[in-house]
Amino acid sequence: MVRKNISHGKTKQRWCDSCGTLILGQKCSSCSSPAREFEINSPGDIRPCMSAGHDLLVSLFRRNFGSSVIIDKNMVFFNKVPGEDRTDEVVAHGHVIALVRFDVRNNEYALELRQAGAELLYEKATKNIVTLGNVTGHLKGKNISGEEISGITGDFRKGDPLIIRKGGKVGHGIALTGSKEMNDAEKAVKVRDLAAPSDIPISRSSGREAFVSANISYLKEIESLAANEMRSYIKGRKEKITVSFSGGKDSLAALGVTLKAVSSPELIFVNTGIEFPETVRYVSDFSRSFGLKLHEADAGNAFWDNVDIFGPPAKDFRWCCKVCKLGPITDLISKKFPKGTVTVEGNRALESFARSDIGFVSNNPFVPNQVNLNPIRKWTASDVWGYIWWKRFPYNPLYENDLERIGCYLCASCLSSEWDATKRTHPAMYEKWDTYLRKHAAERGLADEYVSMGFWRWKVLPPKMIKLAEDNNIVIRPKASANMGIKVLKGASPCAAGGYSTEAIVSIPRTRDFSRIEDALRTVGDVRYSEEFEIALLRTKRGTAKVFGGGQVSVTAQNAADAEHLFERTVKAMLRSQMCTSCGICEKKCPRKAIRINNGLYVNADKCNSCGKCERSCMVIHYFDKMM
Repeated sequence: MVRKNISHGKTKQRWCDSCGTLILGQKCSSCSSPAREFEINSPGDIRPCMSAGHDLLVSLFRRNFGSSVIIDKNMVFFNKVPGEDRTDEVVAHGHVIALVRFDVRNNEYALELRQAGAELLYEKATKNIVTLGNVTGHLKGKNISGEEISGITGDFRKGDPLIIRKGGKVGHGIALTGSKEMNDAEKAVKVRDLAAPSDIPISRSSGREAFVSANISYLKEIESLAANEMRSYIKGRKEKITVSFSGGKDSLAALGVTLKAVSSPELIFVNTGIEFPETVRYVSDFSRSFGLKLHEADAGNAFWDNVDIFGPPAKDFRWCCKVCKLGPITDLISKKFPKGTVTVEGNRALESFARSDIGFVSNNPFVPNQVNLNPIRKWTASDVWGYIWWKRFPYNPLYENDLERIGCYLCASCLSSEWDATKRTHPAMYEKWDTYLRKHAAERGLADEYVSMGFWRWKVLPPKMIKLAEDNNIVIRPKASANMGIKVLKGASPCAAGGYSTEAIVSIPRTRDFSRIEDALRTVGDVRYSEEFEIALLRTKRGTAKVFGGGQVSVTAQNAADAEHLFERTVKAMLRSQMCTSCGICEKKCPRKAIRINNGLYVNADKCNSCGKCERSCMVIHYFDKMM
């Protein structure tokens, strides 16, 4: 039952042809028949196709082939695979029948047929069919000229998917030119595959009830295992048991398991201020209807208050999570659960590479006084949905809009396809963020594609996005926060007066009076500050540093390593002094209660011993390398 998060290759799944649905365990609970194995690409976090997703597939099949009969009344599943944006294998009848992907160049979905799909569809299709003539030899992967084509059915464009027929064989391919130009083209069709039909079994019509019924024994088993694991851990513990209830499917499944193990857990919801309105309503309605106490941490306007300072968040620069989630939740826990809490979360290993090795017990270094339990960490998305449907839990209605994940509406982790859906479903929210992004791009001279093709969602572009930019001749400069950087005048090198020194000019936007540098530097060592000349002198066991109001930094130490270390800590303190978001995490982390937050960082010199724990818990410092 344990599924590994395999980065490459194939993973096996099971299908019941009689009941027409995916089997999560070893056999079908409805008919007891052994399930047939089939393969999908790893890591295999297969999920049911929801309402809008099914509508999308129907429209794509009908647009390209004139028929969607092979999926009209059947259970369909998606399996996410690597791609520029949304890219899903389409699973039906126990086979991968197609691939659906979102083309960020044209802001539209495209369908790519697979061999199983071609074999199931070729007798029903009325469009996008190419019949080959007397061409001989091995054709898989080959380009076919127009003179070797004996028949063309339907009008189609270059790049459209095709069903290929040749004698008694059938396959799939891609149009290398439009149907009207095809007969005269030197390269008309690319054949992906071609084979004799393999008599793929057609599953009977099925839906969610059939899926649950076929997997009921498995669903009961995984619930029992997760609940027993929780009971064993919390036995004898005195902390209050809470559930992090985000309004998403995974937190709902985690709550279901918790209700099996614990009576009356309390819910924690972080309203980031940029949630979908449906999510806020859903969380409130659910807690009320189930009689569960809800604690809401509200970030208010924190995102919009800080976005001009940090710039748009990114997949590799999630400052917003620290400001809008961790800060409010840290404050809530310190007030509502002063003795600590054990919080159940819906983290799953298959969600991302970062969570692939998550254990049952985890701790967030940014949130003190909280232990996290991850009871559904080994579940797939299909496990989660099967469990929710079995329990008949009401779930967030946004999922029926074909959203894979639900979080903040403008999250950098969302796909361009999801952002395109937001444009249709929440136009005012879409317009607000789109306007900000375009203003941000214009002020920095960035290409239009920085917004339209979603390049803003990375601080440092990954290889797939670099290739996308290069293939389309798009120049996207690396994104940087405004007026920020370090100009090194002298690296760690021998000083004429003895020891080693480092000198640089550090550019950081002034958001507060420069005098606040005194408090930030106190977390590093002893400080003397001259308000008249805007100079701060820092003394530590490793050396000394001078910081000037104009941004000049001069560090001296006994050796090069100490000079580099002290320089880095000094610059980090400068950053904290001006860019502190007042999230309060460092205040809660300080063991000596030396920190006070009030529109920035204040440090009690009599209590602070420069241990560095506050620095390690600081969101600004966490992204120091990205920002500077």
